[in-house]
Amino acid sequence: MTQAQASSSKKKISPLTRPTRRLLCLGIEGSANKLGVGVISHSPSPKGSITKVTVLSNVRHTYITPPGEGFLPSDTARHHRDWIVRVIEEAVRKAGVRWSDLDCIAFTKGPGMGTPLQVGALVARTLSLLHNIPLVGVNHCVGHIEMGRQITSSHNPIVLYVSGGNTQVIAYSQQRYRIFGETLDIAIGNCLDRFARVIGLRNDPSPGYNIEVEAKKGKRLVPLAYGTKGMDVSLAGILHSVETYTKDKRYKNWDDLSKLSAEGREKVDQDQDQDHNQDIITPHDLCFSLQETAFAMLVEITERAMAHVGARDVLIVGGVGCNLRLQEMMGIMASERNGRVFATDQSFCIDNGIMIAQAGLLAHRMGQTTPLEKTGVTQRYRTDAVHVSWRA
Repeated sequence: MTQAQASSSKKKISPLTRPTRRLLCLGIEGSANKLGVGVISHSPSPKGSITKVTVLSNVRHTYITPPGEGFLPSDTARHHRDWIVRVIEEAVRKAGVRWSDLDCIAFTKGPGMGTPLQVGALVARTLSLLHNIPLVGVNHCVGHIEMGRQITSSHNPIVLYVSGGNTQVIAYSQQRYRIFGETLDIAIGNCLDRFARVIGLRNDPSPGYNIEVEAKKGKRLVPLAYGTKGMDVSLAGILHSVETYTKDKRYKNWDDLSKLSAEGREKVDQDQDQDHNQDIITPHDLCFSLQETAFAMLVEITERAMAHVGARDVLIVGGVGCNLRLQEMMGIMASERNGRVFATDQSFCIDNGIMIAQAGLLAHRMGQTTPLEKTGVTQRYRTDAVHVSWRA
């Protein structure tokens, strides 16, 4: 064995030691409009060096605003303050643990909305002082990645992190999650949410989900701004161009479609199918076009990162990662490279407390804790700023 091969072998040995007893962590997430609390356990497994990871509880409550409205930081923080005690009590009750059983309390340190983040941090500090439990501040994105890796058992994939506040293509190297590409302006989730508000879609269960539903009814792909810039994407342009179509004389809003339906919408649909009638653009068409174009941009920059590092697998994390069309498009690309796509369901891809607990407990097992005087939150907390000490 050469010196290089020996060095490579050593790098593959995880620095994370096998626990000798069950370890428990409570995680608190509140960086945006989802308030989540979860309890996770790491315990020794009879199968050699494998650690058994168990989700004991994963409770979430969402702040939902009326159609056409976003959520302000002050209102979101008020929601978190109103609900956090109930959500924590339910999570602890479902987990069947006592406060004295917990080894650490993890909380989202950032990135996110300032005042909602402060609510989670304040409650975490209070619980830490009341019960004498160590604190671990967690990067929101790293929480997504670690929970995604745990659930899907993906080893070392390219990570596409897509949410309301973040759009990043990430690869792991030398105890850092390195950002290969990202949005230059707004995040993909923000882009979808803002367009949902423009066309009057509901915020329940989420604007992005409702766009996905309406996109399935779209029959026409309209041209939109395509903004890939090397490894990065620009999404402000595509949002502006799709919004412009809502002012086009060919555009029919929901009220117009209702009138068409009353006047014989079936005939109009048949005409569109037969001769591709260019006179009507529907909200369904715009949702479809926005998804297809924006997701194609994400697939392109992800494939570039895969080619750059020689990876074959992709892990999609973040709230937009629930979108089945995005998973399908990414799957087509990955299969052409003899690779695979990993994704999680809504329990884990949408912001939740259990992902914070998972990342926090991994850090705690490496001896990392956050002193009380350093538990302040930061709205801009880069993914690549975190020392991922638990990975080789």
